[in-house]
Amino acid sequence: MDFRCLSLFASAGVAETYFEEHGVHVRVASELLHERVEIYRHLYPSVNMIEGDITNRTIYRRIIKEARNNQCDFILATPPCQGMSTAGLKLKDDPRNRLIMNVVKAIKAIKPRFAIIENVPEMLSTHIKIKDDWILIPRYLEKELGKKYNFNEKKVVNAMNYGVAQSRERCIILLSRKDTKIKWEFPEPSNEIITMRMAIGDLPSLDPNVTDISNEEREKLFPDYEKKRLAGISVSPWHMPPKHKLRHVIAMMHTPEGETAWNNEIFYPTLADGTKSKGYKNTYKRQWWDRPAYTITKYTSRIGSQENGHPGYPIVDSKNEKERIWSDPRTMTIFELMRLSSLPDDWNIPANASTNVIREILGEGVPPRLIESALISLERLIND
Repeated sequence: MDFRCLSLFASAGVAETYFEEHGVHVRVASELLHERVEIYRHLYPSVNMIEGDITNRTIYRRIIKEARNNQCDFILATPPCQGMSTAGLKLKDDPRNRLIMNVVKAIKAIKPRFAIIENVPEMLSTHIKIKDDWILIPRYLEKELGKKYNFNEKKVVNAMNYGVAQSRERCIILLSRKDTKIKWEFPEPSNEIITMRMAIGDLPSLDPNVTDISNEEREKLFPDYEKKRLAGISVSPWHMPPKHKLRHVIAMMHTPEGETAWNNEIFYPTLADGTKSKGYKNTYKRQWWDRPAYTITKYTSRIGSQENGHPGYPIVDSKNEKERIWSDPRTMTIFELMRLSSLPDDWNIPANASTNVIREILGEGVPPRLIESALISLERLIND
């Protein structure tokens, strides 16, 4: 294949990680947030990255002008999902839901041969207001683009069925211009599931960086902390001990694989004053080695967020909660999240990038191997 691509709502470019390998060359990209723009420019220095709000008329016109000048015939659009996601407030009139209109406007202006629109599955049941009427987004897309474009039938896919060690459902709409005579669909789901053990099981075990105790206290609690830390960063500077509070660490030390600390009778999550806190059963929870990871969110630095805990290894494996001790009482490192997101080990993050921003990017980004599966399908259709 040989396509020139416009990437809208590009963030740091996670989705297009493997585009070049399949002949899709991003020439122009657009992103609102400056920190993400800077990371994108670091990762893709040859791409014309346009920083700014696509709803601003001047910015939009610049995007379209550059895309036309570069003869872009492929569009990737990953508009923000927070207004539709179950993890968000799901306000009916959330303005972010209407950003799909800018995608449609760009497709009409550029007339690409192919386009990918990616979002959460809830997009299929979300309404937006057009003039005085509320219309479902799928119906709006069909109304605006159906005369010129074919749509794929199966729009909700799970990343774990396409080479990603993460169970993450996404809505991906594949558009092919009707004059291409191609009906673009995802390949059939694979039965070969990549587990967490397969993806990150070879990485060094790490003790957490406990921030509210002294170095001397930490050495007593984790005598191999420094040895493990050095082993971790020898693999990658991004495989470093996450920072946690002591009370959270203690709860997770007594929590085995796949379990939540809320089930502990003694070592449960507490407030700073030592009283038992309140929370959902999917928080303070370790994952399972022999399953794909749960959906990665933007809050992966927090043990108290949903299903973020490292699976760990038994140091003392006992049904007795006081005796039971498990390793890695922590969340995932950025390097582990990269692997669980199907990014390459040499993903060239800027050394000075904010860890919080990188975690947000990985939590919001579509796993690139999932998008690559769609490109592989398109390659086969074009070559047949």
